[in-house]
Amino acid sequence: MDEQAVSKPKRRSETPDIADLLSAYQSVGLVLQGGGALGAYQAGVFQALDEAGIEANWLSGVSIGAVNAAIIAGNTKGNRLDRLRNFWETISRRKIWHFTPEGDIFRKLRNQASSLMTMTAGIPGFFTPHRINPWFQFPGAAEATSFYDTSELRETLDRLIDWDVLNDRRHRLSVGAVNVSTGNYRYFDSHIEALGPEHIMASGALPPAFPAVLIENEYYWDGGIVSNTPLQYLLEQESVHDTLVFQVDLFSARGILPRDMADVLARHKDIMYSSRTRNNTDTFRRMHNLRLKLHQALLRVPPEALTQDDRSFLAAMEDVPQINIVHLIYQQKVYESDAKDYEFSGTSMREHWDSGYQDTRKTLKHRRWLEKPPESIGMTVHDVHRDDPS
Repeated sequence: MDEQAVSKPKRRSETPDIADLLSAYQSVGLVLQGGGALGAYQAGVFQALDEAGIEANWLSGVSIGAVNAAIIAGNTKGNRLDRLRNFWETISRRKIWHFTPEGDIFRKLRNQASSLMTMTAGIPGFFTPHRINPWFQFPGAAEATSFYDTSELRETLDRLIDWDVLNDRRHRLSVGAVNVSTGNYRYFDSHIEALGPEHIMASGALPPAFPAVLIENEYYWDGGIVSNTPLQYLLEQESVHDTLVFQVDLFSARGILPRDMADVLARHKDIMYSSRTRNNTDTFRRMHNLRLKLHQALLRVPPEALTQDDRSFLAAMEDVPQINIVHLIYQQKVYESDAKDYEFSGTSMREHWDSGYQDTRKTLKHRRWLEKPPESIGMTVHDVHRDDPS
């Protein structure tokens, strides 16, 4: 009995404190994928992180992820969650049905009605359809290259974001977009240039729905048409040190075999827009291991035989970043279709938000997942839907 009494507090003390785990990192990143209406899931993730006292100092996003990241980075700690909630309540305030009977079939019909309403009427505070269909416009006309006008989004961003706070360099924000003329991917980074509403809108200008956005005499489209996750940009930075990354994806690369055409369309969209996190991390890990082996080999070389490049490499390897990725992926509901990313009803928004909140709370219970990986590994990835030990 005495031995058991002694062992109980020991087991409790083995659960590490979140603040202690975070202190091992030089930065915490929040990486947000694009996915339209599914972006409310990311808002739920942020709420859970905020409640746990986890604050990211580097936020990076694409498309709706860029909007969420900008709202977070562009507000003080006390009002970030309120501004984020205000955005999602604004764009999902339209009523679809006053009452939805229980059952997947009724919910599927209601979601279909909601997505059809999005296509025909637009979204409050976000976008509205052009008066004349672009197919009937003259080439070169302002409304000839998109179906919707996004000027309301600019007004919403200006209302909810303090651009002085966003650009004060206390937090780093990077958003991805694609140059329409060259096809080159570009990240607009608040540590390199001052960001405004046009940069956020460019990251979410998905063609042919939305018009390209003019920045510095160049036009840009949604970054998701080339790469729907900004993780790689973070990993490529030479200034990155030991970092804990929360990557929040809205499309899952894994899924069941389609059984009908609706399933085919939904699965195609998931695969097309899902991130390649596992591929990126495997590549990073292989490069890291090769660098470690080269480092060990050079240590066995006599100092007088080393070149200047060898010495520079050895110096750089003294501070190899250790990256820990906590991966959260939205799991599609059975009654959702390929239109899930433009189904903006309030009911779905609250469901997505709660899913992100609950997934994150469950993830944070596994405190060991927040530990910094050993130098021999360099990178670890944890996914509550794939690696949950419980």
